Amino acid sequence: MRYLITSILITLLASSAMAKEIKTEILINASPTKVWSILTDFDNYPNWNQFIKSIIGNVKIGNKITTRIKPPETKEMTFKPKVLTYQVNKEFSWIGHLLFTGLFDGKHKFELIDNGNGTTTFRQSEKFKGILVWMFNAENTKKGFEKMNEKLKIMAEKK
Repeated sequence: MRYLITSILITLLASSAMAKEIKTEILINASPTKVWSILTDFDNYPNWNQFIKSIIGNVKIGNKITTRIKPPETKEMTFKPKVLTYQVNKEFSWIGHLLFTGLFDGKHKFELIDNGNGTTTFRQSEKFKGILVWMFNAENTKKGFEKMNEKLKIMAEKK
């Protein structure tokens, strides 16, 4: 019995060290200001954003917001992440947890890089950590990121 408990603890500790990461990037022919204005117009998300269906709440560092996402070919999920960064025209990030910290945590980040020539590199990424990460298939979530990036590009490049 002691061996079994020790094995379980070792497995859980090893699993908690596991992590997965998704990174996507797209070049947008628009200024960071224009991209940011679309990215942070949360009321308009239902009209164009097929991945993040809504963001509700006071988006301010330290605050919890309510986020509803729908990765392709999966069920819609609602969670309440905490805002980590909110730098106008540069970066917005949050961290969310499934039930409690350490089980399945996701740190989501949007980055806008000013290329100095009227274009913006938009990066969307997420780092997943926790005991249940090994069960997570990131493929559909990455597809959701890519679809959102493409739609953001289309919206920002409209004259």
